[in-house]
Amino acid sequence: MATSTDGSAQLQIRFISKQERYAVPDIPFSVPCNITCKDINVLINELLKENRSEDDFKDIEFDFLVCNEFLRVPLSEHLAERDVSSETVVDVEYVERHPPPEPHDCLLHDDWVSAVEARENWILSGCYDSTVHLWTSKGKHCLTMTGHTGAVKGVAWVKINPGVAVFASASQDQTAMLWEWNMEQNSVKCVAVLKGHDRSLECVAANPYGEESHISTGGWDTNVKIWSSSLDDAEEEKDDHLAAKKIKLGQSKFRSPKVTLKGHREAVSGMQWMAPDELVTSSWDHTLHVWNVETQTVKQDISATKSIFDVSWSPLSGCLITASADRHIRLYDPRSSEGTLVKGQFTSHNAWVQSVRWSTTGEFNFLSGAYDHQLKLWDTRSPKAPLFDLMGHEDKVLCCDWSNPKLMISGGADNTVRTFKAKQPV
Repeated sequence: MATSTDGSAQLQIRFISKQERYAVPDIPFSVPCNITCKDINVLINELLKENRSEDDFKDIEFDFLVCNEFLRVPLSEHLAERDVSSETVVDVEYVERHPPPEPHDCLLHDDWVSAVEARENWILSGCYDSTVHLWTSKGKHCLTMTGHTGAVKGVAWVKINPGVAVFASASQDQTAMLWEWNMEQNSVKCVAVLKGHDRSLECVAANPYGEESHISTGGWDTNVKIWSSSLDDAEEEKDDHLAAKKIKLGQSKFRSPKVTLKGHREAVSGMQWMAPDELVTSSWDHTLHVWNVETQTVKQDISATKSIFDVSWSPLSGCLITASADRHIRLYDPRSSEGTLVKGQFTSHNAWVQSVRWSTTGEFNFLSGAYDHQLKLWDTRSPKAPLFDLMGHEDKVLCCDWSNPKLMISGGADNTVRTFKAKQPV
């Protein structure tokens, strides 16, 4: 370790950036051992100014990756925590800092909001007063869907075609409903009631893969059920009492599940399709199951130490994140063949984490919502602290979504949906 003229300890760093427009000379620099992120920002901007002719150059905020994690403490402390020698040249990768999301809208409901999902320019929300709501991404209310007799715990877009959209809702009334929305007329009808669960439903997910149209549901009967979501596949309930009513034109038809997957021991809390025949589910029984739907078997069983309330899978990174009762968010790599499948733990919430969602455009970014009234934006390279706390909710955050890359969405027990404009580094 070198020493400066004033006697302070020095080390050598070399700057690396994958953003070519911000490249600086690839040579080692001697800096104080206790240099901070703020100090490195000043240094990088000075180097950029030296290599540019623009008189109007504005300072840029960067984050710095050392040993694949963002620098949040003095560099010497960061290296010591990772048992990295300060005698060698330390590579410091710098990336433009993620801009803070902007509060956008507050969508008012009459009861707790327990489900949200966006698609293109539309937002679905599910409410404890048994209703489903449809909004534009700009906050305009379009429709209220009634028909459920219990709290709506899950919503999912199935498909959006020109002029017509299909979506699903899952409720504590033990049913899911399939809805068809005529956009031009702004009218909606329930085209199928999905009956087969014996207890309350907690989640629903649409399969975006393959030619056939399917959705999955899970709930407190511990079962996962797969349904056709085709509008031409309605099947009348065989029950004599219901059959006597004969489904009239315009009325919804009852539909039975195509497949029932048994394996969880407690409530199924979350789910997401990973491939045409692959589904991941989370449960209060402390497990994640990755199912082969075609063979109706558990392809992979991942154990946790506490109840899992939600799961999200990223096709960009191939990793899973989970929301848990122990206040932690965990990152799993189901493809890992060495050591533990847990590749990261994120701790900042101080109450149950209820919902997690990956970004669809950034492989490192995800959202989390918890009972501490907080919605947080994370980067997997910063496990000790979120990038931002998104303020606004005055009660428990029950759900969140980032399906629209431009919009972060959350719903809570304060009867609101909060939306935030998501910005990406330029």
